[in-house]
Amino acid sequence: MTKFSVLDLVPVREGGTLSEAFAAATGLAQKADELGCERFWVAEHHAMEGIAGGATSVVLAHIGNATNRIRIGSGGIMLPNHTPFQIAEQFGTLDALFPGRVDLGLGRAPGAGPELQRALRKNLQQASEYFPQDVTELRALLTGDVELPVTATPGLGAKVELWMLGSSLFGAQLAAKLGMPYAFAAHFAPDHLDAALAVYRRDFEPSAALDKPYVMVAMNVFAADTAEEAHMLASSQQQSFVALRTGNPGKLPPPIADYTATLRAPARAMLDHLGQAAAVGTAQSVRDDIDAFVERTGADEIILCGSTFDPQARLRSLELTMDACAKVAA
Repeated sequence: MTKFSVLDLVPVREGGTLSEAFAAATGLAQKADELGCERFWVAEHHAMEGIAGGATSVVLAHIGNATNRIRIGSGGIMLPNHTPFQIAEQFGTLDALFPGRVDLGLGRAPGAGPELQRALRKNLQQASEYFPQDVTELRALLTGDVELPVTATPGLGAKVELWMLGSSLFGAQLAAKLGMPYAFAAHFAPDHLDAALAVYRRDFEPSAALDKPYVMVAMNVFAADTAEEAHMLASSQQQSFVALRTGNPGKLPPPIADYTATLRAPARAMLDHLGQAAAVGTAQSVRDDIDAFVERTGADEIILCGSTFDPQARLRSLELTMDACAKVAA
């Protein structure tokens, strides 16, 4: 049976505030908890005025306090931005606060220019090269399966579920070698989806944490009572994608009717390409698209993405989508 989860970027709306963004993320997590979603993940981004999840572990602590059952986690922590020891302490703390509910999704891409590298005091290119070793060290700090000269407290003994994130073959290969569950970022980088999943499943080596491959795939989903309304809702995120790809990121803009019709061909082609990992429409069409995507990928779990300018619209979208998901899972 396919499971369903939620990924949130904690978007900051045009004309909105950080406090409003965190309140909206909390409300979304509570709705996901109520609707039976498996997990709620927050992504780490830095120096972007439209995304408020940079202090990811702090946000997760707040989300954990506001929810009851749902797993909380990172989708992901960009490990080159940190040391394994710091992350072991942070997520060990989360595990102590919310035992049995914490995921730690790890990514390699720092996504940072020279200015941010200086602010983080990190050589991110070099740190990315050490990513496999850092993942192994982080796991050892949590599990104690390798003796290290320092102990993370909190950290050692924490029952944190480690995930590998990726959008290329590299993450798939590393997840397979380390016996970790694998989450693919098809919502913004679908090019290598099929090849990466095939490599991961083919090369998977069982570990103490996982005895067989487990795949989660990210998918942009916007559901509404009419197809026109759903496409309208999706236009805010589409605008953000176009702005990001053209080097002009900002806050989440209001929706625009028939937005794609206003675009030049390259931008429309980019959005059409991302559309292969998307479902936009009524509950019926969303159900059909999710069903086809699960059949294509064989995913054990789908993580639902999709920022809307109106937080209430995203709650309604999630309600409609989970109704569709229940029918797919059945």
